[in-house]
Amino acid sequence: MFFFVLSALLSFNDDSELINRLKRREPEAMAEVYDRYGKLAFAVILRMVKNQALAEDLLQESLLKVWNRVDAFDRDRGSLGPWILTIARNHAIDYLRSSDSKLSRTSSTLEILERPRFFADFEAGYYNTDRVRIIREAFTKLSENQRNVLELAYFEGLSQSEMAAKLQQPLGTVKTWVRSALQLLRDELGRVAELQPKTRNS
Repeated sequence: MFFFVLSALLSFNDDSELINRLKRREPEAMAEVYDRYGKLAFAVILRMVKNQALAEDLLQESLLKVWNRVDAFDRDRGSLGPWILTIARNHAIDYLRSSDSKLSRTSSTLEILERPRFFADFEAGYYNTDRVRIIREAFTKLSENQRNVLELAYFEGLSQSEMAAKLQQPLGTVKTWVRSALQLLRDELGRVAELQPKTRNS
């Protein structure tokens, strides 16, 4: 799942015009945001809260935050897709850490899949590009432990100390898994960057 989040974000090249439309407060721009990133954000939230109805509510709240905060978005400091995903992820983490989440999480009867079924068509368009192939190859080089700590950090927002406790491993071991995983992905993402079209500053 973490692989798919990363590869999908890399597949969008230029949101400059969409950002301008959002800042002009065009309602149609939010519809385009949903088309581009809504299913991806929903998949991330669902992976975290494990309740479809709740994930839908948190997605709508996250997109409202995007709408309300877009004037503060600085495109020189990052891209729109990762920013939206960060808002969605952080909103889900805030919910999970709140006392209100406990009852609804235990009452969920939804059988959670790693990727929701309706998401399959959205997913299919990204697996035939050079960039995604590089990322896929990078993830095959990660050990199971390295993948686990990335998932725990991203989807559960755990610190390295919390991961060590959950995995019942020494903190130093967990730090090594995290550091080596991030270094491998950083190296491979450098290869992806070389494939990015030179259009952002045009």
